[in-house]
Amino acid sequence: MIYITVPQAKEFIGKNSCIGDDLALFSRFEDVPLASDPRKMNCFFVAFCLEGSAIYTVDTKEQLVRKNDVIVVNDGQVISGYKLSPDCRGVAILASNDFFAEIIKEVHEISQLFLFAYSNPVFNLTDDKAKVFMEYFDVIKSKVDDSNHHFRTELTMSLLKAMIYDIGNEIYQKQVNSPKRTRAEAIFNDFITLVKDNFQHERRVSWYGEQLGITPKYLSETVKHISRRTPNDWIDYYVTLEIRVLLKNTTMSIKEIAEHMHFPNQSFLGKYFKEHVGISPSKYRRS
Repeated sequence: MIYITVPQAKEFIGKNSCIGDDLALFSRFEDVPLASDPRKMNCFFVAFCLEGSAIYTVDTKEQLVRKNDVIVVNDGQVISGYKLSPDCRGVAILASNDFFAEIIKEVHEISQLFLFAYSNPVFNLTDDKAKVFMEYFDVIKSKVDDSNHHFRTELTMSLLKAMIYDIGNEIYQKQVNSPKRTRAEAIFNDFITLVKDNFQHERRVSWYGEQLGITPKYLSETVKHISRRTPNDWIDYYVTLEIRVLLKNTTMSIKEIAEHMHFPNQSFLGKYFKEHVGISPSKYRRS
């Protein structure tokens, strides 16, 4: 399986904008490194169609994109069958998982809203809201391009957070007004809600299955069917996100964080964090 990552996307970026290996902005749809063959997202992707149309498949489901449509594709989803109409125009943003996690830290409701995009990756905006989206994109691009700005990364993250709040509101409205969810979608949503409330002290899939009144096997099959991730993947996501927030935004020692997160000891937390993030907690704190 070929992966789509920000570093890999930068090879196609041309005159478009980027911040290290964490963020890439595309002013033209045709420059985005998507293809007809299957490619798995290893980053967060949001795009906006200005004119024309596009067709692509997300996790085997075909999606049609038209003018004023927003496209959201989460990490782990598989894109294929990507085709643009001759008159298609649009913009796109790719953000690394760490960069996206840092933007939405402490805003768990936003991260939960974006889970809705797993089964609803395309939604339409009114002309007025479409104009606002493009205003966001233009100002974010102008700041990313200003390499002399001392706070370029921090300012870009703040602007992206504001844009994500607005997109999150649109997703919320679609979620409220959407047809009745399937049982699988309801189980997935209830599972994520449980994880969000209990991940600090409970990381057993069997426990979550028990709370939902289903077997661990059925929970695993359902969660993977909806999100292409296992229950353990989601638990680890919330745990590592919380540890990142505590390391960067508190004065708690690593030992205190281990106690707070109900790890057996500091060493166990260190091994867990390095396995999932790639570096030690102390090195992450210094970065």
